[in-house]
Amino acid sequence: MWELLWSLILLFTFCLLLVWFYFWWEARNDYNEFNWFLYNRSGEWSDGTVPILATTAAGFTYIAFLMVLALCHIALGQQLNLHWLHKIGVTAALLTTIIGVISINQTWGHEWDVIPISLQATGPFLHIGALAAVTALSWIVARQVVHAEKTKFQVVVVLLYFSVLLGLYMVPLYISSPCIMDRSTLKPRPNVIGHRGAPMLAPENTLWSFQRALQMNATGLEADVAIRQMDDASFFNWTDLQQLNAGQWFLKDDPFWTVNTLSPREKDLIANQSVCSLEQLLKLASYHNSTVVFRLRRPPLEHPRYHSWINDTLQAVQRSGVPQSLVMWTPDEHRAQVRQLAPALIQTSVDKLSPQSLEKSGISRLLLRYDQASTQEIRNFTHSNISLTLYTVNEPWLYSVLWCSEVSSVSSAAPQILKKVPYPIWLMHLILYCFICYICERYRMSGMYSYSPEQIMLSAAVRRSSRDINVMKEKLIFSGQPQ
Repeated sequence: MWELLWSLILLFTFCLLLVWFYFWWEARNDYNEFNWFLYNRSGEWSDGTVPILATTAAGFTYIAFLMVLALCHIALGQQLNLHWLHKIGVTAALLTTIIGVISINQTWGHEWDVIPISLQATGPFLHIGALAAVTALSWIVARQVVHAEKTKFQVVVVLLYFSVLLGLYMVPLYISSPCIMDRSTLKPRPNVIGHRGAPMLAPENTLWSFQRALQMNATGLEADVAIRQMDDASFFNWTDLQQLNAGQWFLKDDPFWTVNTLSPREKDLIANQSVCSLEQLLKLASYHNSTVVFRLRRPPLEHPRYHSWINDTLQAVQRSGVPQSLVMWTPDEHRAQVRQLAPALIQTSVDKLSPQSLEKSGISRLLLRYDQASTQEIRNFTHSNISLTLYTVNEPWLYSVLWCSEVSSVSSAAPQILKKVPYPIWLMHLILYCFICYICERYRMSGMYSYSPEQIMLSAAVRRSSRDINVMKEKLIFSGQPQ
């Protein structure tokens, strides 16, 4: 009974670590967001994902090794019999993972949304892999059923196995992928907007960062903007780099582990970079005919420009000489007044509204986080002539899923990575996907059918209970003793 309990604990720990490892593997799109969160709490920059990934990978490898040994014991008809050291290791892995899940749920809970989104990219392959795993386990299951001594145990094993099969058959009804489609229906490649420039190649919100983004084929530039005390609109940055040398900070802390890939000339250019003003960005965008999107932050109540922040920003836009048709205006305050003074601005909302409400308000573009719009909602916006921009998209798999979902543009902190994605990572026709699942099912059934009725009857005939065998041994022993 205790060994059965430890087997269940081992299985639960393996499943929990599998989900935990998968979460952190897919959350790499937002590693920078997690590191900024840690920086804002501690005041010191460090890559907090490295120790988490290292411990998770080590724990998962260890538990997976024990699971393989457990399957080998089951295949040979033996009990698990975990050593007490392994029991301590399994308990430590289980408790550590539970604490990690609770901590992330409290501090970074919205990131769990990355799992259902990532399943749109990995779901079909995980489904096929699960079918292959169940196919491999069918031999062990069939052997356990054939050689089991108790009918109740046979019934339980068969019910569990077919419950798993039923679950696998139901999975495609809940996990769908926009990349399962006909290639001829694929829409054009989404435009890439440099989120704070190209912060992996240069300090964010600097002119060199925006120039690097344009060099990586970015069609637009995005920045956060705040009003200075005695100056016009300038960029706001979590580290308040207006007062610091952004280049020195970038070279020292190396936030993206990319400094070693830079040439000496690039390092010299970066060393003296500082955060630029909004007007400088607009002039750069005008020169390259690139779209500009900025999210304006209202100054605090005691700020001298608390009431004039919209007018001050609008005047900065007009002074720069940038064509208004290149500027995406996001503030909702005084939108009607702004539309009268600058009618050519691209009215953009950062709040998720229905296409009808956006059209009624005269808004033609929408700026949302990538987890705020489903595939169907993205297509509804597109069909309603609402251009949707999703941020922050740094990984090729996420870019591919959004491409297949018909999104018009994405904001990315890694335009140099998305530049290398001229086509979705994978596309699969629905007929091909169904054919692969059918082949896996046929192979699994052939493994089950290899146990013929005659073989099962023969095994049942020669099967003896442990008690009968012990009685027979005793008879043989005592029959051989002298009278």
